[in-house]
Amino acid sequence: MKFENAAQAKQNERVLTILKDLLFQLADDELTLGHRDSEWLGLCPDIEGDVAFSSIAQDEVGHAVFFFDLLHELGEEDPDSLAFNRSSKARRNGVLLERGNGDWAYSVARHYFYDLFEDLRLQAIADSSYLPLAHGAAKIRREEVYHLMHMHLWFTRLGKAGGEAKERLEKAVQSIWPELGGLLSFGLHEQELLKHGIISFDTHELRRRWTSRMKAAFSEAGLMWPGEIPEPRMDGRKGEHSEELDELLSTMTEVYRMDPAANW
Repeated sequence: MKFENAAQAKQNERVLTILKDLLFQLADDELTLGHRDSEWLGLCPDIEGDVAFSSIAQDEVGHAVFFFDLLHELGEEDPDSLAFNRSSKARRNGVLLERGNGDWAYSVARHYFYDLFEDLRLQAIADSSYLPLAHGAAKIRREEVYHLMHMHLWFTRLGKAGGEAKERLEKAVQSIWPELGGLLSFGLHEQELLKHGIISFDTHELRRRWTSRMKAAFSEAGLMWPGEIPEPRMDGRKGEHSEELDELLSTMTEVYRMDPAANW
């Protein structure tokens, strides 16, 4: 069954619940990583990196706003409230995305891993039974492809450089790997999302595709494959988060908290 608009989705209470959960995952992932991206402004290794990360940060936050808009249409609060006025326990982003930026190699590796995941997740919702989501996913994927290309270039460049660059990249991968499983997921309602046609394939298939493509990148970069993706100690899809998210939210919401009713 196709749901052409919010009014139709609201008629099925269960569909509404699982659809909102997925949209919060999408929005919170993009907003969290977008904020981390913005922290690189003025600190990247070169001017091109500054420009690229600024542009990518703007794109990620813009995508988050789109998903928050869809949630608002489905009965949630306005996008600003959803972005700035929710506790860490209410967030559904992967824990990996809330971690501090670390060094350049860590940020590049994390972003590349996320961008490939995001490309596959957008594929999974490209034919979604919720048509506003399907239409938005097609547009967003066209923008995200440039993020993926940029991070792939940096990832392989660092690996091929050898020496300290490669060592830092290998260390970054080792640090990221234990929390990767919490990112590569559709959350608690995956089977129902499949049943109602909101996504077209499951986490198992997503991880298979991600692994296949990422192994090729590791080979190109001259890196050893770390092995199976472990289950995470904390699952952000369930609202389990680190203190680093609280710190991030404190910074991100500082201006909003001065006057939540203000119009900007």
